[in-house]
Amino acid sequence: MNAGQLLVSCLESEGVRFAFGIPGEENLELMDALRGSSVRFVLTRHEGAAAFMADVYGRLSGRAGVCLATLGPGATNLVTGVADAFLDRAPLVAITAQANLSKIHRESHQYVDILQLFSRITKWNARVESPDVVPEILRKAFKLSEAEKPGATHVELPENVAEDEAGPNQKPLPREPVGAPAPARASVEHAARLIEVAVRPIILAGNGVIRNGASSELTRLAEQLRIPVVTTVMGKGAIPWTSPMSLLTIGILPRDHELAGLNDSDLLICVGYDFVEYDPRSWNPRGDRRIIHVDALPAEISANYLPEVEVIGEIRESLQALAQRIRKTRQSARLEPTHDAILKALESELGPHSENLLNPRRVLWDLREILEPDDLLISDVGAHKLWLSRFFRVAKPKTIVISNGLSPMGIALPGGIAAKLLDPDRRVVTLSGDGGFLMSVHELETAKRECAATVNLVFRDSGLGSIRWKQMAKFKRTVGTDFGNPDLTDLAKAFGLRGFHVEHPKELRSVLEEAMESKDPCLVDIPVDYTRNPFVDLTG
Repeated sequence: MNAGQLLVSCLESEGVRFAFGIPGEENLELMDALRGSSVRFVLTRHEGAAAFMADVYGRLSGRAGVCLATLGPGATNLVTGVADAFLDRAPLVAITAQANLSKIHRESHQYVDILQLFSRITKWNARVESPDVVPEILRKAFKLSEAEKPGATHVELPENVAEDEAGPNQKPLPREPVGAPAPARASVEHAARLIEVAVRPIILAGNGVIRNGASSELTRLAEQLRIPVVTTVMGKGAIPWTSPMSLLTIGILPRDHELAGLNDSDLLICVGYDFVEYDPRSWNPRGDRRIIHVDALPAEISANYLPEVEVIGEIRESLQALAQRIRKTRQSARLEPTHDAILKALESELGPHSENLLNPRRVLWDLREILEPDDLLISDVGAHKLWLSRFFRVAKPKTIVISNGLSPMGIALPGGIAAKLLDPDRRVVTLSGDGGFLMSVHELETAKRECAATVNLVFRDSGLGSIRWKQMAKFKRTVGTDFGNPDLTDLAKAFGLRGFHVEHPKELRSVLEEAMESKDPCLVDIPVDYTRNPFVDLTG
């Protein structure tokens, strides 16, 4: 085998099902090797979308998604999606081509130093300089990508190396599962004593709970000990919204930590929590809160995050150990605010639809009743995401995908395609603003070609809603946030897809239900009213 063929053999050994990307002259060997492999190549219309697809695939599957590109502009177009996987802790392996090694010491057509460019947005990246090191490099790239905290890695394959023959005994290295160690008994004992004497403890659950499959253990511990739980935006689904211990989600709108009662808590138990999801300065500005850190890795250093004890190890095992150690139900648990009080407070903030425009808060509240608990919702980034974090209720882990680390616009549409390819029988809905949607609209062709029957909801307000809000809050005026839109239903037709338009608020349910029955990708145009500004009206 040459190096390109050996690399594809390594992808097969890693269990890779899809590779998302765009080919180029410098990865001809790799593409030809993919042709006869079990890895299905998915051609996208932009490399950035390929990286988003690999990103979302990795989040949902727990196995590294793969994206590939040629050198130069192909590789640079991957950057935003790779950086998103890096900050949002999604396993991803990016593979890029490069010019002949004889050219890289001087200025050369399309040559830029991709290793240096990717060094700050990956956990590890390497260049293949000999065919015989392909198995080691690929195994390391996947191992580091999938290990806690997961993220992006990168492999560069120069065109001349891809053509070179590997040694006759070269073959993929075997996959070996890597898990976190069991938590130390002393740290579990220390944490248990703090919880037992606390009067108003609260659990802050992050994406690590979902990523490590610890939602059931978290819910059991919270309900057993009567400790309320709030989740970060990326932790939505870590505990069912229906649980009496759930105080829903915080971390993105003004005063939401006050709404959830964090200010009155005398002990915060942070489980699978990550700074990129919610800065501790927001809820612990003086750095004097009592904190227990439960995670697979030690706490990040911060003057605003100084845990009294760190329970480090497999999160599920740590939660099980705490539940076993604290057998007695806490008598002093004062649940203020209560689960029901939080729901009533949110319902009071919904407000009615206007005559012709839909109230996005009420749309997101009602969407919960339209979608089944196992349906998947993938959110883009924009004003809708702020309302979504508060008003869309989640019952199960991995039924919602929200980027809140890098927070790039344009992730939802390509992410929905990846989700549908991963599980064709699952209903997948994407939600975008008109700003983010037009950044990836070209992938409607990919969705149609790949028969990825996603339902793509677009909140249309002809502007950058969240930036408008913040400009109005700070300056009482806006600049550079207004734009026009094509007719979105005609746009869908231009791609050979069906477009829906919600003419009146009363049509929302019937239109969405019809769209959900579609066997092909479709687009739903929802005109919304963003005049209510949460950054001016601090009540919500």
